[in-house]
Amino acid sequence: MAAVMANATSHGLPPLPQYTLVPRPSIISGVPDYFLQLIAPVIAYWVVSTLFHILDSYDLFAQYRLHTPAEVLKRNHVTKFEVIRDVVLQQVIQTIFGLVMAAWDPVEMTGKDDYNIAVWSRRLRICQTYLPQTLAWVGMDAMKLSKQLQTSYPTISNILSGAHYPFSGFASWEALAAKVIYHGLIPFFQFSIAIFMVDTWQYFIHRGMHMNKFLYTTLHSRHHRLYVPYAFGALFNHPLEGLLLDTLGCGLAYLATGMSIRQGMWFFTCSTIKTVDDHCGYAFPWDPLQHITSNNAAYHDVHHQSWGVKTNFSQPFFTSWDHWLGTVWQGGDVSARYQRDRMAAQKKVDADKTSIDSSVINCPAVDPEKAKRQAAAGKAQVLNDKEGGGRRVLEEEKCEEQDAKETLRRSARRKTSSWSDCVAGSLHGRGTPLLHDAVGSR
Repeated sequence: MAAVMANATSHGLPPLPQYTLVPRPSIISGVPDYFLQLIAPVIAYWVVSTLFHILDSYDLFAQYRLHTPAEVLKRNHVTKFEVIRDVVLQQVIQTIFGLVMAAWDPVEMTGKDDYNIAVWSRRLRICQTYLPQTLAWVGMDAMKLSKQLQTSYPTISNILSGAHYPFSGFASWEALAAKVIYHGLIPFFQFSIAIFMVDTWQYFIHRGMHMNKFLYTTLHSRHHRLYVPYAFGALFNHPLEGLLLDTLGCGLAYLATGMSIRQGMWFFTCSTIKTVDDHCGYAFPWDPLQHITSNNAAYHDVHHQSWGVKTNFSQPFFTSWDHWLGTVWQGGDVSARYQRDRMAAQKKVDADKTSIDSSVINCPAVDPEKAKRQAAAGKAQVLNDKEGGGRRVLEEEKCEEQDAKETLRRSARRKTSSWSDCVAGSLHGRGTPLLHDAVGSR
């Protein structure tokens, strides 16, 4: 039902326009905006993930990959089918939760924009009335200055005089500034506050899940079965963790900032794309999402490694909380660690091959002796890291490697030689992966 609002007046100020509220029409005819708000992030998730999956499948831009195909095959402890299944389950739960919440929301109305812009124009006019008194506090005669500028700069003169305009209504600059505030600054602050809220929410819950053994074992360890993250595994979580960490975190930020349904659609979609990009496994120099914010795939990938799992908790946008609370990775250059993991994964692939000579898949430029020296230097550096618990880190790595060997022995008994030959043959790539400088600098 339309609602006609009467004009509100105030002595000495231009009148406010009347407005009529009507239901906001849908972006797509026949599809409610609240449903589009829920489905747009899901579509974005799979579209962006598919693009990265194509790069993985055809081994394109291998020089920017953080991990080799051999590592994806041998180091992850979950199948891609399980990942897709759990992601779809989380998205179904998220959509149902959103539909339930939308049922309680009132119909979104429109028709008040001109009125709101006029309100901001009034606020600017009121601020001007205090300008002469404010300038007097610092020893300036605003009225005298206004007269001096009246001929050359009439607009500035009118502002300095305390908003004594020779016409009724709002000045053109007041209307323009009000539009910038209403359509630009307010949404900017809404998005900024929402981003800060999501980063804060996810940092402390994420960190808590690592520090509490029960929460980690019961919930968060599921996500860390991906030691080598890839794009469509970004939302691979325990369903309860997905609801708590992602759905509630973004939902509360959306409600607290008073976003419209369409603003929420953009916020949820951008957050989803950022999360996918943080797990994509590539360190592209031209990817704006990896440079606009301090959080990116290289930064978050450290967190997915056994030696970095207690660091780099921030997600999905900025790394502020890591820096403020001292949880940024401080173990120095990680290139030797990455080289060692690449070689270890490659050896496992080579061990599965029975009819093909051993080779270093996708890593023809790796010098084994150099990698060993780097690994030794990295080990010494970690041992010297007293504050970071270097010895404990190495013990954790040793346990992980033993578990991986045991898993390899069990899987080798189940595999046929023909299947192993097929997998090994399909892994041959064309490029030489480069450990991007962004990783080494974390």
